[in-house]
Amino acid sequence: MASATSFFDFKPKDKKGNEYPLAPLKNKVILIVNTASKCGFTPQFTSLEKLYKDLQTTHPDFIILGFPCNQFGGQDPGSNEEIQEFCQINYGVSFPMLGKIDVNGEKAEPLWEWLKSERPGLMGLKRVKWNFEKFLIGRDGKVKGRWASTTKPENLREAIEKELVVKPTEA
Repeated sequence: MASATSFFDFKPKDKKGNEYPLAPLKNKVILIVNTASKCGFTPQFTSLEKLYKDLQTTHPDFIILGFPCNQFGGQDPGSNEEIQEFCQINYGVSFPMLGKIDVNGEKAEPLWEWLKSERPGLMGLKRVKWNFEKFLIGRDGKVKGRWASTTKPENLREAIEKELVVKPTEA
């Protein structure tokens, strides 16, 4: 989708392989994370869920979207169903987990190609370095921030809250 100008233009696949249009999320603040079930950063699911639950109580217009990815050390080899079950049983994940994707390479999900071009990483690199990279999308569908795997979800709270105070009509 080279013509995409906003996050809301994309339709990645859900866990069943059906389109998951992002347009209905317009005017919401969204944290996007590429996840893996067998990674050193996997315990971040606990912090992501806590952040999601905490902010949802006062900001139902905040959402986290998880995108399982098996590109880094084969750390998410399961099926979409196995990944969903793992996340719910082990971490109580209640935010949406979409279908497994590639974030780099020729089969990369178009949404992730767009995210990387909108907010390149260190030294302008347009690739995701590892599992649990995070992108923050504002109400206007623009990328507001990008953080490395090592950034703990709780450390994103201030940036997320800053976006949440932007009124939908201002976006």
